Amino acid sequence: MQKIGFIGTGVMGTGIINNLLKANFAVTVYNRTKAHADTVLANGATWADSPRLVAQNSDITITMVGYPQDVEAVYYGDDGVFAGVKSGSIVVDMTTSTPTLAQRIAATAITRDVQALDAPVSGGDIGAKNGTLTIMVGGAESTYDQLVPLFKAIGQSYHLFGAAGKGQHAKMANQIMIAGTMTGMSEMLVYAKQVGLDLSAVIETVGAGSAANWSLTNYAPRILAKDYSAGFFAKHFLKDLRIALDEAKKQELDLPATKAAAELYRRLVEDHGFGDDGTQALVKLWWPTK
Repeated sequence: MQKIGFIGTGVMGTGIINNLLKANFAVTVYNRTKAHADTVLANGATWADSPRLVAQNSDITITMVGYPQDVEAVYYGDDGVFAGVKSGSIVVDMTTSTPTLAQRIAATAITRDVQALDAPVSGGDIGAKNGTLTIMVGGAESTYDQLVPLFKAIGQSYHLFGAAGKGQHAKMANQIMIAGTMTGMSEMLVYAKQVGLDLSAVIETVGAGSAANWSLTNYAPRILAKDYSAGFFAKHFLKDLRIALDEAKKQELDLPATKAAAELYRRLVEDHGFGDDGTQALVKLWWPTK
């Protein structure tokens, strides 16, 4: 069985690692805050003291961290992945990051006799926990084929979109779609509450019709329960929308609805300080928080 290294034991990483362990992969982990790795260590993962040591001891090194600058530090730092990666191994960045950085990692990997994939995911904390993630991949087909058994252990849908960076472009398309469903769900609830409708009945009814969507099914009940815990951080979604808009600008595309969503999330995160809440906290722009 190939040895897996995993860097980043946040909400998403923890779910993925647990499913890899259930599939009998040997997993070595690193996280900036070791205490956040306690759950996976208790379930059988092995700790390493740096990304370099993770890579040294792994056939496949997976990264899932917060921001592109974190990805860059994890790979290119003095104690980073590329300082320890083994010839013939594979690196996989599952962070939602920039296509440009994915291409840079792939180019560096070639100089180390290493294969690289960008493989961001969708499905939130629920998908990570249940092993039902959607995985969007960029890189060589031969490398992708080697990783299919691993993808099967953590996801229900996985697709190769092309060369390095294409997985990140596919994730941007995904986030553009989610932006619409999150703003639509939030404004739907705000409107329904304002006119005095039973919100539980509205969610059930709308969810049974043509307006059904993942955000409504998974996040609307959390809002009614006043559960704003992060299955996916609002601050990370704002980062994703900014990447999407930056990439759209490079393509000379104007995406007004995505711009509007990004501005709403900017207000939520930067003006109101709810960046560590889940994306469903968008409704707080209209509703009292207590």
